[in-house]
Formats: sequence, C-alpha cells, structure tokens
Amino acid sequence: MHRCVRVLMALSEEGPMYQSIVKKLTESLKPVRLEIQDNSARHAGHVEHLGSAAGKGETHFSVFIVSAEFAGKTALQRHRLVNTILADELAGGVHALEVKTKTPEEVQGK
Repeated sequence: MHRCVRVLMALSEEGPMYQSIVKKLTESLKPVRLEIQDNSARHAGHVEHLGSAAGKGETHFSVFIVSAEFAGKTALQRHRLVNTILADELAGGVHALEVKTKTPEEVQGK
C-alpha cells in the first residue's frame, strides 16, 4: 500500500509541540494518512493559551489519523492509544486534543 503522511503545514513552520506530535504518531502508528491542525489561535484569550510557551499557543490540536494499528480496536481503545503515545504532550501543555481515527479499510468504505 502506498504510504502517505500529510500534515497541513510544513514542519519547519510549526512549533516544537506540533513537531513532537507528528513525530510520535508517525513513529508509533505508521499512518497511511495523518492530518494535524493547530487550533490554538481560536482559543487565544483562554488562560491555557496565555500560559503556554511565551503565549505562542500549541495548546489545542485536531488529529485525523488512518492506521492499520487501529484494526480490531474500539473507538475508546484507539483514543486511549493516541493519548498514551502523546502522554508527555498532554501533560506538558496540550490542553485539548480532538482525535479522529480510522483504519485504511474504514476509509475505503469496506
């Protein structure tokens, strides 16, 4: 199967938290599709945003990931897996993480 990892912006333009999320999810789940969006700007007035590294955000993310690693797992098990992989980020500044997970077969409609 063709392996394609897509992030919404070039990593060089994103901060260290974004880069860490991409690296960990890519290494751990070997996704065929990965989309990550930093939604922190929408929460610019929130305390969590202001308390982040120099008020630069990186506190709210949306993740869409397609990986064979999710096969046979319930939605709750998938979310727990992602949360375990990103435990350091969740403990160290990420305030909100929206996660959508699929297997390659689910994306193909099988």
